[in-house]
Amino acid sequence: MIIDKMENRSLYAKLGSNIGPALEYLRTTDFSRLENGRHEIDGEEMFLLLSDYETKDPAECKIEAHRKYADVQCMIKGTEQIGYAPFDGRPSITVYDENNDYILYEGRVSYIDFHEGMFAIFFPKDLHMPGVGEANSRVRKAVVKVKI
Repeated sequence: MIIDKMENRSLYAKLGSNIGPALEYLRTTDFSRLENGRHEIDGEEMFLLLSDYETKDPAECKIEAHRKYADVQCMIKGTEQIGYAPFDGRPSITVYDENNDYILYEGRVSYIDFHEGMFAIFFPKDLHMPGVGEANSRVRKAVVKVKI
């Protein structure tokens, strides 16, 4: 897991063949012109999921991990907390959903404040719990899914 400000994105551009292009896409895209949902960037190699939502109490959120894709998340508007834990062998609470590339877990996480202008990279098996925050706090977040 990596978390930083978008202004420091160049430090991470060479982490993988698609991480740099994903960060550049996040820097150059005008998200006010895009509707929520999936947007193609490079077919199944890289695509955007854009969403507006209200943050939730931690008890309402789920810890997730992926196998095929890394998440390159960018907070466009608002603030949330993201729960994080390195994969520690804990048992899953669901079976792996291959079509949607996720598996859910429960347990303890540490929280990171995620503000406008920040990005986070969650690699496969990085356990993360997005969307945590004060009730009725609206956020807009872009997530570029990068095939690993």
